[in-house]
Amino acid sequence: MSAVKSPIKDESALRTTGDALQGGLVDLIDLSLVAKQAHWNLIGPRFRSVHLQLDEVVALAREYMDQIAERAVAIGVNPDGRVRTVADNTKIRQPDSGYISDDKVVATLTDTLAQIIARFRERIEATEETDPVTQDLFITLTAGLEKQHWMFEVQTQ
Repeated sequence: MSAVKSPIKDESALRTTGDALQGGLVDLIDLSLVAKQAHWNLIGPRFRSVHLQLDEVVALAREYMDQIAERAVAIGVNPDGRVRTVADNTKIRQPDSGYISDDKVVATLTDTLAQIIARFRERIEATEETDPVTQDLFITLTAGLEKQHWMFEVQTQ
């Protein structure tokens, strides 16, 4: 039972939009955790610059996970950010345990961001007709993710 009357009247459109928001929430929660794990275990000559860039990724993920969860509630969908839900549904490859070289962190984040961006671009398409407000949120978020991807990718050249 929804505590909020949804502005999206079509049940199929609401389900599509809710699924897109939930998938995005899982991606962002796990991105923040993967980036923090890398941040704590980073070693190598580019430690400082990569360490600071990882903080930017975490901040971006945390900002937008909150916006996505609040958007879900605003349309009458319960966001689920529980650890078990994220663990069961994440598509992000988990980093190795222990210390991680700066080169490996850069490569991992480049790949991880590319995969997440592809999923957000799918969500942009999925919500074009079902909810343009959610689509707009996804567009803005994807621009931020693409900027971070570019900043990591240029370090692999």
